[in-house]
Amino acid sequence: MPEVTTEPSRPPTTTPRRPGGGGGGRLRDQLLALGPHDGAHRVAARAGVSILVPLLVLLAAGRLEWALYATFGAFAALYARDRGGAERRRMQLTLATLLVLAVGLGTIVATSPHRAWLAVPLAAGAAALGSTLSDRHAWHPPGALFLVFAFGATASVPSTAGDVPVALGVAAASAALAVVVGGLGAAVRARLVGSGAAGGPGAAVGAQAAAGATAGATAVAAARVAPTDVRRHALRAALGVALAGALATATGIGHPYWAMVSAVVPLAARDPRAQAVRGLHRLLGTGVGLLVAAALLGLDLEGLGLVLVVVALQVGAELLVGRNYALALVAITPLALLMVHLASPVPVGTLLLDRAVETLLGVAVGLAVGRALRRRP
Repeated sequence: MPEVTTEPSRPPTTTPRRPGGGGGGRLRDQLLALGPHDGAHRVAARAGVSILVPLLVLLAAGRLEWALYATFGAFAALYARDRGGAERRRMQLTLATLLVLAVGLGTIVATSPHRAWLAVPLAAGAAALGSTLSDRHAWHPPGALFLVFAFGATASVPSTAGDVPVALGVAAASAALAVVVGGLGAAVRARLVGSGAAGGPGAAVGAQAAAGATAGATAVAAARVAPTDVRRHALRAALGVALAGALATATGIGHPYWAMVSAVVPLAARDPRAQAVRGLHRLLGTGVGLLVAAALLGLDLEGLGLVLVVVALQVGAELLVGRNYALALVAITPLALLMVHLASPVPVGTLLLDRAVETLLGVAVGLAVGRALRRRP
């Protein structure tokens, strides 16, 4: 499920500094900092609807085990939160297409008995592609995390040739809904802007939307990346995923894609300090999230109860992910584990241990690669 969520769509914009504090104090402040709410309720609502409807359809059809495919299609709703109109539509359509292709390719790989090792270089390729496109087109949220997650998760679930069209169809339908939901949200805000232009009841909303559009345009301009940095970012994303995936696969830890996803997390940041913050957020948030996951998995949720918990976790993750990534992971971690357990059940203790070990492994690899390939003065 959204690892879903999600990554921080926008890192906290303020980093309080304690008087006389040293570097350690500043790092601690960054770990604890809370970013602005910044319209997170709108993104959370879109994300909630985009996953609720497909899950209810699958529940009614008695095919809730296909929820993993639907979830990855619904990721398209998480993009372009700071954009509007045609720009949001273009970005979400692009990501919807890429996510569906990642699901399809992952399911094809999952039909092979050698899927574990096949997935490693292909996930590295997905990381390089996602990093490059993100840098060139200023994706928001940035980076290749969702593509790597969509491919890696589906590649890890044993499948047959007959599962491939199912995976593509379910993911495509879910992605199409996510794009429609995103477009409706933009249309409603545009209508409010229109009514606000005449000084009517929507004036305040119109001003807020106009300010958001301006901020979005500024963010796009600021996110432009030099060609040499585009190549360096792609290289480190591919190398981090390849190393983490190879180590996890070689040591026989279950769910190696968790290590690959965790390696991508710090590498979405551009400098070593920001990478350290993201890596520590990943570790701390996952640790607390595992406790929540253990409690929820112990309830043996199923049917409508499972769907409602999944949607609640998704909404909670989106409300928090732009403010503090560690807090968001308290919801993201049980969300991901519930969906994985639904698609391919394993003993709960094994599932929790795999997640903990692979998160630590992936973050360590990501930070090491980021430092080794950092931009030199």
